[in-house]
Amino acid sequence: MKLKAIIGNREEDVLLEIDGGRVSAQVGARSYELEAREIEPGSYLIFWNGSVRELRVDDSVKIVDPKRLRSGQNSGSHHHGTAQIVAPMPGKVVRVQVDEGAPVEKGVGVVVVEAMKMQNEMKAPRAGVIVSLNVKPGDTVNAGDVLAVLE
Repeated sequence: MKLKAIIGNREEDVLLEIDGGRVSAQVGARSYELEAREIEPGSYLIFWNGSVRELRVDDSVKIVDPKRLRSGQNSGSHHHGTAQIVAPMPGKVVRVQVDEGAPVEKGVGVVVVEAMKMQNEMKAPRAGVIVSLNVKPGDTVNAGDVLAVLE
């Protein structure tokens, strides 16, 4: 899967192949073969080159799918005052963390999707109210499926 990582004002092309916990990643001109395990939302153990490192993901790094940017379906896209939270890849919904009608702040976890034994928390792209929840725990989703709508 081709992605783009935005770190501050710098952009890097990222090519990922994920098979279970094994990850082949190409970041710019650098290639990595590693294993990743999520230990809590936003925190991972990375097994690489004979060593183990903890990786915490925060808002300073943004990962975007260029195809969704072109089609206007990025998870943070606004359309007539709404924002759609979409599945970044196929997987299974393991948790819905808010109720329909609930007010949320930017960055609050809304839905957790498990893909290839890794859990991905889909967060609110901005503050608002959840006007529609389209999934429940146990549902299978495809990449680009709308999980929730925020107004």
